[in-house]
Amino acid sequence: MSWSKLKQQLEGFLSPALQGRVEYRAPGYRYLPDKSGICYISVDKKNVLNMSDKTNPIRWYQTELEIKNDPDIQIPISNDDIEAVRQATKGPVPEDRLIVMARSRKSTEHAKELMSAQAALVKSNFIVVANQFLTTPIEESLESNDMVLNILALVDRRVGKKRILNMAEKMELKHPVVRYFYELRRGAL
Repeated sequence: MSWSKLKQQLEGFLSPALQGRVEYRAPGYRYLPDKSGICYISVDKKNVLNMSDKTNPIRWYQTELEIKNDPDIQIPISNDDIEAVRQATKGPVPEDRLIVMARSRKSTEHAKELMSAQAALVKSNFIVVANQFLTTPIEESLESNDMVLNILALVDRRVGKKRILNMAEKMELKHPVVRYFYELRRGAL
């Protein structure tokens, strides 16, 4: 599918409140036919998914430690997580220490997931992911681990106000770029 046709379809699915604010761009390079070029999403004429842009409003993590130390990421700990740590330690450990250990374990797992998703975003071909978005149900795109699919689903008109408001807890664990688009959509309700 040509870029102009794909762009037209993607923009046709935009939420009415975001039309004119969110744009899909792909500058083509005439003399480099084997290169796919750069594809990005811009909001209010600012490039949001261009990681090398210093004026980018989104925080991109360089290390897992930055993710673990980010106060904006709240990781919920369940009783199952605490019990798993209790089983792993095989000894008497104070309850407050078990909570700290469970939170540390869970934040490490979350940091690894975010770093791999961020690395995948750098390597991803926006056009391939956009075509996948157009052929999959919106629920799958919302639940996916792919950040681009999450973003395309969040700005989609098929996702209603009630669903957006009910996703607040899930969004706390997502990458800042996904949270940015969630807040953008929530603010446009």
